[in-house]
Amino acid sequence: MFYQLEFEKPVSEIEDRIREMERKLSAVGVATPPGVTPEAAATAPDATAVRAELDRLHAERAETLTRIYAGLRPWDVVRVARHPNRPQTRDYIAAICRDFCELHGDRRFGDDPAIVTGFGRIGPHKCLLVGHQKGKDTSEKIRCHFGCAHPEGYRKALAKMRLAAKFRVPIVTLVDTPGAYPGLGAEQRGQAEAIAVNLMEMSRLETPIVSIVIGEGGSGGALGLAVADRVAMLRNAWYSVISPEGCAAILWKQANEQTNALAAEALKLTAADNLELGIVDAVIEEPGGAAHREPKAAATAIERWVVEQLDALIPLANEALLQGRYDRFRKLGAYEESLAEPAPGQSAG
Repeated sequence: MFYQLEFEKPVSEIEDRIREMERKLSAVGVATPPGVTPEAAATAPDATAVRAELDRLHAERAETLTRIYAGLRPWDVVRVARHPNRPQTRDYIAAICRDFCELHGDRRFGDDPAIVTGFGRIGPHKCLLVGHQKGKDTSEKIRCHFGCAHPEGYRKALAKMRLAAKFRVPIVTLVDTPGAYPGLGAEQRGQAEAIAVNLMEMSRLETPIVSIVIGEGGSGGALGLAVADRVAMLRNAWYSVISPEGCAAILWKQANEQTNALAAEALKLTAADNLELGIVDAVIEEPGGAAHREPKAAATAIERWVVEQLDALIPLANEALLQGRYDRFRKLGAYEESLAEPAPGQSAG
């Protein structure tokens, strides 16, 4: 799939030149003169010059990626989080999980493919994995409702989380959704109630819970899997009460490039903003050029963070675990008031 972000064009130009140099280097090895070994041809003056230029271009590409991604605007971050090649829940499960056994169904209505659940091993820990799945190709995206879960998806997740808590198996959730599915059928089957019950029940499950926003974290659809002891975000993910388009449509009555960018700025939805506001506990750095360029490196960073958190949380007693989780969410939005100093000559009353 060819997909190019506007701000990545300078990198694409460098990559085109890298491919051209690689073709030249390959041609030098193929067109070797009679009596000259390929090894000798690869060290010939022409090949040496091509190799030096190739090294320079790789260094330039790395520097350009670092510079571009260090200065992304919030609206650009949203675009990166939506990149079609960005790793999704099933990609991370395949990369970091051993012995994964998927579980289906909510025992009430059916199975929602937008939510993936199952038991597996991450590092030394057995755990339950729960995550949103958007889909890769068109048919899977339609089947998964583009990552927008129905109430049966949240009920499926909760049923499996209760099972994990019964045996005190840690829970790892991967959040990647623009929001819960807003259709008529979902509302008739209790969409809001399903999310609300998840929030309540996750807050008191007697087992460690860690959550990572791996892409989009939209509204209650994201929060329905993110009531956890530790919450992290990948550097190029976003997490907010509403999408920039939804915010723009409400505030400016239209969603376009200008209003979407303004809304993304106002929403404070980036990983850095959420960390500063205390909504998340950590930001997991992505490899140069974001996770869609180096998914294995992104998966390794997630695995390392999850193992570190579980190492710290598993030894805690249930009472300490629940109290810490309660305190974490109670302090969100806390503020202090201070009385203004009276002006000179003015009484404090």
